[in-house]
Amino acid sequence: MDAFTYFQPTEIRFGAGRLAEVGAAVARYGRRCLIVTTRGGAYMQPILRRVSVLCAAAGVEVCHYNGVIANPTTDCISAGATAARDFGADVVLGLGGGSAMDAAKAIAVEATHPGTCWDYLFFKTPPTGRTLPVVAVSTTSGTGSQVTQVAVVTETATKTKSALYNSLLYPRVAIVDPELMVS
Repeated sequence: MDAFTYFQPTEIRFGAGRLAEVGAAVARYGRRCLIVTTRGGAYMQPILRRVSVLCAAAGVEVCHYNGVIANPTTDCISAGATAARDFGADVVLGLGGGSAMDAAKAIAVEATHPGTCWDYLFFKTPPTGRTLPVVAVSTTSGTGSQVTQVAVVTETATKTKSALYNSLLYPRVAIVDPELMVS
């Protein structure tokens, strides 16, 4: 067998019913949380309500940003970053599939740095420790964004897709509750 090194800084909380831990997980990183989702359908509303209630019970005030689109663009990231700054968010929660989680990571960078998230692509200037912590709650099974240091974004003006890639983008906690994926 070949030797290898494995690094996974994300605390992964897997199992049925683990969504109940979201409030306490978020509270470890702050008291003002921007919840980032796509517009979602009716299925997302009960999950969002439950997350909001669980955060409130843990003493966390929430603001919901639902402007994420599939293949998030720099425009939707900038709008989310503005929401985070206006709210005074100190933690970002990505709730949904890969697009919501990638957007949450990019928002965590743009909300705390000059310029846009596009200025912090993997081959440009790296983000700093000012990047907001991210908690990820997956409601789909697919991209694995809840445990990676990557945020894929499309620049609106040129329709060019690229990625932010930095160890600061690993979500601090990933909640993977199979009950959220049953449908």
